[in-house]
Amino acid sequence: MYEYIFLYALAFFAILFAVVQDFRFREISNWVTFSLVAFVLAYRLAYSVFIHDFSFFLFGLGGVLLFTAFGYALYYGRVFAGGDAKLLFGLGGILPYSSLLDYVSYGLGFILLLLISGVAYTLVYSVFIAFRNWSSFVNSFKINYSKNKLTFLLLVALFFIVLLMKFWLNIVPYWFSFVFPFMFFIFIYARSLEQSCMIKLTEPEKLTEGDWLVSDIRIGKNIIRKTVHGLSYSDIILLRKYGKKVLIKNGIPFAPAFLIALIFSFFFIDKFF
Repeated sequence: MYEYIFLYALAFFAILFAVVQDFRFREISNWVTFSLVAFVLAYRLAYSVFIHDFSFFLFGLGGVLLFTAFGYALYYGRVFAGGDAKLLFGLGGILPYSSLLDYVSYGLGFILLLLISGVAYTLVYSVFIAFRNWSSFVNSFKINYSKNKLTFLLLVALFFIVLLMKFWLNIVPYWFSFVFPFMFFIFIYARSLEQSCMIKLTEPEKLTEGDWLVSDIRIGKNIIRKTVHGLSYSDIILLRKYGKKVLIKNGIPFAPAFLIALIFSFFFIDKFF
């Protein structure tokens, strides 16, 4: 396992750079993500030559390809931004595969760990954002709750129905009755947070490639479409030409979730995966 310590160290420093960039610029440079892929594969190749066993390199290459597929799937599913997806590529090459089954246990296990870490981190960070913009968040929460009050009342009724099923028929656990109201408040919380804290009217001079539009923008005969790829360089040039401010949806810097998942997997990868 000692050969993997260097790989984890490479990933650790790459993610540290990514975290700094994500917080400062809200994007992760290609030189960080692709350098990680290049160094991981170069190390695996050099080590394979040294031990005269190329399985170490081939398993790593397979991991990179697997995580590249995961990255694209999460990117086009609007779960990850482009930089986050690219950061995932290199991480696929650091895990200790020794058989095809390890791609399932280590590969899928790490993805699951990353998503769990991401949910926990995002929840904590979102609470911080909500408190920082408390007044506008509370107003947005009240509006969204009022618009969906009927849904909440129906879920409360369902809550009591499930409780009665537990007492009379004993066919469902207690906790199941709380799922529906809980999911409702999570939905209202996320929607209110996005509307009050994550959407910002942005000057064209401050736009960067990949920024996500809230909706399509019409400028003369041109229409800038809201896409998963965000704004292109030509889109930004057009917006700057006309001095057009646009509503941009900002995401939560997600790179820290990678750092949490990496550290956790380093210490507990064999125990849990």
